[in-house]
Amino acid sequence: MVNLEWYRTFKSIYKMGTLTGAAEALFISQPGVSLHLSSLEAYVGYKLFDRTGRKMVPTERGKVLFNAIAAPLQQLEEVEKNFQKSTEKHTPTISVGMCFETFQTTLEPYVSSLPFNLIISFGDYPDMLEQLDKGILDLIITPRKGSSPQIEHEAFSKENIVLVAGTAVDSEAFKAILTTNDRSALQDWLKQEKWYGTTGDMEHLFHFWSLNFNRKPDFRPNYIVPNLQSIVRCLGSGAGLAVIPDFLCKKEIEAGSIQLLWKGDKTLENTLYFGSRKNNRYQREITHLKDLFKKIMV
Repeated sequence: MVNLEWYRTFKSIYKMGTLTGAAEALFISQPGVSLHLSSLEAYVGYKLFDRTGRKMVPTERGKVLFNAIAAPLQQLEEVEKNFQKSTEKHTPTISVGMCFETFQTTLEPYVSSLPFNLIISFGDYPDMLEQLDKGILDLIITPRKGSSPQIEHEAFSKENIVLVAGTAVDSEAFKAILTTNDRSALQDWLKQEKWYGTTGDMEHLFHFWSLNFNRKPDFRPNYIVPNLQSIVRCLGSGAGLAVIPDFLCKKEIEAGSIQLLWKGDKTLENTLYFGSRKNNRYQREITHLKDLFKKIMV
């Protein structure tokens, strides 16, 4: 007999267009999604999708099957939601999206004290906005505002993107060059130092450099590490430079384990927003999280 989860997975792939998107929507692994799809295709006896690059394009038979099961599945999901409301009345589950570093620096120490269940999701900001719009996430922390009419954004904090250094870096030599206002010499000095960056994301460095030198950096970081918190820990060894948000290294700067080298002639500032859907049944829990973030990020 066919497993109803196969149909649910099939519907999610059909709507999301990718195996990865379906896996995130269903909170299961991508191999699990692939297994459900292959099992369903073996059961019905024909291909349901054509694989074109990363996209899953439904075949004609796949479209026919979707049209046949969409309405019945929707009815079953409504039954499930109604049942879930009664069983989770006192312990709702809230799905929140943010970058990994923000979670580590702010919310992580408070998770165990929350009076509701929590699912944290990490990803790119465009993907989080899309998942919020589709109801996969209930709240996101983002420096970018989306355009969906179903989403409202509330500014709650600001972050400055700054140049930080290990304590072994000669800050006095840097300041001496800075006072000469010789931008060419300043760039040469900076490029002679060792730089840290994160995997696939040089946005902070590009924006900071462009704002202060009117050009993109013509070098790549020497060391690529998994995330911004890794950079902060690496700088604690004494050497190196990096451009990162100030709130991620505030404690380390105050403790003297790293240096705030330069804020830039022009401050690079990001506004952080809460993103949430206008109609959300978890408004009380979302307000609780918002108040907690506002308290933490004063």
